[in-house]
Amino acid sequence: MLEVETKKIFYRYLKQEVLREGTYGVVYKAFDTKTGQIVAIKKIRIGKQTEGFKITDLKEINLLKELKDSNIIELIDVFPHKGSLNVVFEFMEKDLGGVIRDCNIVLSATDMRSYIQMTLKGLASDHKKGILHLDLKPDNLLIRPRGQLKLDGFDLARIFGSPDKIFGHQVFGRWYRAPELLFGSNQYGPSVDIRAAACIFAELLLRRLFMQKPGFQHNKHYNIGTLHMVV
Repeated sequence: MLEVETKKIFYRYLKQEVLREGTYGVVYKAFDTKTGQIVAIKKIRIGKQTEGFKITDLKEINLLKELKDSNIIELIDVFPHKGSLNVVFEFMEKDLGGVIRDCNIVLSATDMRSYIQMTLKGLASDHKKGILHLDLKPDNLLIRPRGQLKLDGFDLARIFGSPDKIFGHQVFGRWYRAPELLFGSNQYGPSVDIRAAACIFAELLLRRLFMQKPGFQHNKHYNIGTLHMVV
């Protein structure tokens, strides 16, 4: 009975193309025959710890089941099929990292304000439910075709609340780590997410990594002098 139900779910989604591929598996663009919507399916190989399904995948799935917010990626479905775990998400057209790096895209002050506001709203929802994101970066901020931004990448997320709780300090990409993390602190709270959001805000203004070494060419359209226009 369970096998029949799993097959029904599998054939509900018609895969169209490969979006990206990694050691974990493959992400497909697919058509949901039930809703008529385009979705993304992350097919995770269930195998060795270093190559397929990891405990962080399970944790991310469980967290996303709890996190229902307009600025957090929507988890639609989860089902096993032929040695793989298929995780179905809403389809997002691009990520903020690609927008920042594409100098052909001109961002107005309104655009930048909107992106950072949606980022902070998503974080506020996380923190309200006692969850630290811990991997906030432009590539984990996905954008729908109409410009709505949503948080993704919850594989490093942790539950917080107890003042004595100990965490690891190897979280975030190095460009987005708060100073206390760089010094090896294992006790921290929502401020580390906010600091990462501030770095992303600076990237929107500068169109480059905020903590980048001197000597890199700046985008000619943006500089820190535009800050007052956004805030």
